[in-house]
Amino acid sequence: MSSPGPHYYDMDLTHAPAPSVARLVVIAGPACSGKSGLIKRLLTDLGKDKIGFSVSHTTRPPRPEEQEGIHYHFFTDEAFEMAVQNNEFVEHTEFCGHRYGTSKRAVLSVLETGKLCLLQLNMQGLKNLKKLDLNPVCIWIDTPNLEELEERITERGAESEAELEERLAAAKEEKAYGRTPGLFDFLIVNDNFDVAYDELKQLIERLYTQTAHQQQQQQHDQANSHASP
Repeated sequence: MSSPGPHYYDMDLTHAPAPSVARLVVIAGPACSGKSGLIKRLLTDLGKDKIGFSVSHTTRPPRPEEQEGIHYHFFTDEAFEMAVQNNEFVEHTEFCGHRYGTSKRAVLSVLETGKLCLLQLNMQGLKNLKKLDLNPVCIWIDTPNLEELEERITERGAESEAELEERLAAAKEEKAYGRTPGLFDFLIVNDNFDVAYDELKQLIERLYTQTAHQQQQQQHDQANSHASP
């Protein structure tokens, strides 16, 4: 099933402290590129103090290893549509017959802590987010070649042969999109999980250090402006 087109909404960040400092970090990539595993390990290592994860919503049935509220918030079609009508999503899209969305509440709950807010998005979700004035840092996770990506998708399986074919076709499109110059701030090739993780962890720690420094400078400037006669 093809996407019904982009849907995106303005996001109210007025209640988040220093929104220009508490940055959004998007981790995107084709299905089976390893995004979820990398994020899971990041949250274990850095989640206490430096990063928070905005859990997406989906109408897709959970896989055996997935847990509600950790991997996704699993919604019925009716509940998802109600959330759309209530303007609860930053963005939402459709992929392989299932709907996915990023809620405003989930993003704000992380930004209000001052941590980096991680989002895991597919290609269409990222396209929608880029239409908003949120200035995210975008990281693309990829496999070394299309053949390996197709092998991973095939090994994961699908609910039907038609869905598998749709996922394989989408993977080709996503892989081409991810290698388009200028679309992403960083590219990490997940050929070896541990190596890819070390690269991603170092990058996230560097981003956190930069934003923490900017926040301290902002607080210093505000204090000086209040102290001025």
